[in-house]
Amino acid sequence: MEAKPLMIRDVPTCERPRERLLKEGAQVLSNQELIAVILGTGTKQESVLQLSTRILHYFQGLRLLKDSTVTELKKIKGIGDTKAVQLLAALELGSRVHKLQIEDRIVIRSPEDVSRFMMEEMRFLTQEHFVALYLNTKNHVIHKKTIFIGSLNASIVHPREIYKEAFRHSAASIICLHNHPSGDPAPSREDIEVTKRLVESGKVIGIELLDHIIIGDQKFTSLKEKGYV
Repeated sequence: MEAKPLMIRDVPTCERPRERLLKEGAQVLSNQELIAVILGTGTKQESVLQLSTRILHYFQGLRLLKDSTVTELKKIKGIGDTKAVQLLAALELGSRVHKLQIEDRIVIRSPEDVSRFMMEEMRFLTQEHFVALYLNTKNHVIHKKTIFIGSLNASIVHPREIYKEAFRHSAASIICLHNHPSGDPAPSREDIEVTKRLVESGKVIGIELLDHIIIGDQKFTSLKEKGYV
């Protein structure tokens, strides 16, 4: 005999996402539960919580979901125009609220500013992390993304991945940085090669690479100051 699907009405009232939000606040809900509240209903075959779980699984979390389209969302069984529009509207509203804080963002005017902003986050990492900071015309940091984790290699850190994010966030310029787990920020041959490649790509695209900073343990190296940018 086929098992009866678990519906939201089968979940105890106190554990339902909407009721939890009303009682405890939105901040206590998981990503799955927040999506369930936005969608409101599931399908005849599954609850809204199960549908929300499948959406997150399909997009491997929120990072790819935030850049989804109606067409992509409708590939998921149970998502039609209405639910796709509800999700995209909520994501866009969140993005706009986030952008309201732009005047309070970090302003980068020097390598020291980059170091103050990122040193504590990166100095103790046990693997190399390659991070890109995306700036607007006022040198506010409008976006930050870890592009790659692992040993730096010119063939792996591809300019396409870095500049794709710049277009997505309408960035005027970029600052790249990565850490040396050894604590010594002296640039390697690979560091220099990656930097030169990014500089040339930026010139072609029209989005300037302002600097490439190497983070050590309470020390940093600016490849711009070394003459490589």
